[in-house]
Amino acid sequence: MLVARAALHFWEEPPISGEDGSGTIFFSGCPLRCVYCQNASIALGEAARAITVERLAAIMGELEAAGALNINCVTPTHFAPQIRAAVALAREQGMALPVLWNTGGYETVEAVRGNVGFVDAYLTDFKYADAALAARYSHAADYPEVALAALQTMVEVVGAPCYDEFRGQERLVSGVVVRHLMLPGALDNSKAVVRLLHERFGSDVRLSLMNQYTPVIAQAAAAGDRRAAAALAASPELATTVPDSEYEQLLDFADALGVEDYFWQEGGAAEESFIPAFDFTGV
Repeated sequence: MLVARAALHFWEEPPISGEDGSGTIFFSGCPLRCVYCQNASIALGEAARAITVERLAAIMGELEAAGALNINCVTPTHFAPQIRAAVALAREQGMALPVLWNTGGYETVEAVRGNVGFVDAYLTDFKYADAALAARYSHAADYPEVALAALQTMVEVVGAPCYDEFRGQERLVSGVVVRHLMLPGALDNSKAVVRLLHERFGSDVRLSLMNQYTPVIAQAAAAGDRRAAAALAASPELATTVPDSEYEQLLDFADALGVEDYFWQEGGAAEESFIPAFDFTGV
């Protein structure tokens, strides 16, 4: 397995991070190739350190000892068998925290079913309802159908969101939180995502509508990254953050549909502070 960081993380949704932090393990690599990736150094495997199943189990115990509310596995799918083995070992050694699967949503039904007994809750993206946009930005025209089938299976195996009170904090212990990162110029896609998820799942999932898109692609292009420069030339709209007015339109749309109890972000969320240092802390 390849890991870039394992530490308390404070920038997830409130019942995931709480005040004490989520025990977040960032795995290197990703099944998607999003041109605007917010964590490109790990998605492309540039920040990666090899560890064993035994070491991963120990890391989980160390995060619990540090006060984590949960174990949060980020982009874990390509290491699923090893992570499941580590979870089993950590539990044998006394680790008692909920395990979260934090994914871009591009999962197979088989992979989700394979997590039964190991994963308690899902924190999953749903990036696109528009297949053309998925092809343009993530080279995955089948993303909407693949992500929808995976999400349906997640809901089937872990149920609707459930919470407990842990050290005085509300904590997600099972269920599915679905994140949607709004992209600049893609309001119609975001509305289609919200409509699809609300009509298909209702309160069986909890939505998180995010406006923290950071134009790291523009920063990389300015620094001389040819790959980023080429992608930016093809999609210049990705050089800017999401206008507050567009984000407000999305929230108004969700309210008008009757979406209740969803997460939303204050203005100014698009900051690099949301992107941690992938410096092998805790690995």
